[in-house]
Amino acid sequence: MSTDPPCPDPALLRDRLAKRPDGFKYSHGHALILSGGPGQGGAARLAARGALRIGAGLVTLGCPLPALAENAARLDTVMLRPIHDAAALARVLEDARYNALCLGPGMGFARARELVPVALASGRGVVVDADALSAYAPDPPALFALCTPRTVLTPHGGEFARLFPDLSPRLPDAPAKAEAARRAARRAGAVVLYKGAETVIAAPDGRIALSDARGARAAPWLATAGSGDVLAGFIAGLLARGLPAMEAAETAAFLHVECARSFGPGLIAEDLPEALPAVFRDLGL
Repeated sequence: MSTDPPCPDPALLRDRLAKRPDGFKYSHGHALILSGGPGQGGAARLAARGALRIGAGLVTLGCPLPALAENAARLDTVMLRPIHDAAALARVLEDARYNALCLGPGMGFARARELVPVALASGRGVVVDADALSAYAPDPPALFALCTPRTVLTPHGGEFARLFPDLSPRLPDAPAKAEAARRAARRAGAVVLYKGAETVIAAPDGRIALSDARGARAAPWLATAGSGDVLAGFIAGLLARGLPAMEAAETAAFLHVECARSFGPGLIAEDLPEALPAVFRDLGL
């Protein structure tokens, strides 16, 4: 089982991340980030900013109508769309230009249980994070039955234990965590990004990648509120750009750490998307 750090080769990264010189915004994808109600939009705004910075051609934040004014006051380049319920989401997804979604950050459990089935049934690349994971803790098989190979689940240790209680390692060293993630991905039929200082990314076909934020790549500043929301947005943005789920997840995890290392001490989640341009320049993009 390979647990090499994902994307150590700059040439591979450049191939995944370079934009076509003849492209336009829709050719680089349109990510839809779904948010919660008033006062619950901060996490989704972080994800939206991450998706935009990582190169999605367009990003829209979908929220209930009462939250539109709040989000409009905080967003400029990210567009807004009122999406109140499952029927509204289904209507929005009739537009095929929305090709990737992110659900969970600040969404609330009830809203997540209503919207996740519509999102996963759409056949798009979908990131299921935060509240959208915890909403299924009482019945994980209900979530797994909806997943596709284009789904990325992004649990931290607590969420992993709730979704995969029999797989959660008691002593999560690298081999145990890698094996748990591999078995979880196979069970869910989705890519699983098992977060932590040593993040493991596993695909249903058995592929494993490791993004280690310790040792030479130590980035302790990532232990800050909202960091995971930005990571979810990075993944959604790369899905919108057309990367397969495994490649989107492992590339996002690598860049997430590189952004933290580039910025350094004092990092807060809002800084992560803003560090991407310098990371991209260092990669030769």
